[in-house]
Amino acid sequence: MKEKVEAVLAKIRPMLQSDGGDVKLVSVDEKTGTVKVTLTGACGCCPSATMTLKMLVERQLKAEIPEVKQVIPA
Repeated sequence: MKEKVEAVLAKIRPMLQSDGGDVKLVSVDEKTGTVKVTLTGACGCCPSATMTLKMLVERQLKAEIPEVKQVIPA
């Protein structure tokens, strides 16, 4: 599942990088479906970071990988 998550993050990454940010995968717990990521660069300190995490990263991961149940910040 980690490889699938990395592939989806690679699709999202250009959008974040266009705003000066990025996303880094920290861990994947296949038993619980929990993915931990860190938003870096401009996204790491942005007031909208939580919204980006849930509405962009989590939504895309859940849409493409049904095993993903939640995405949380590391």
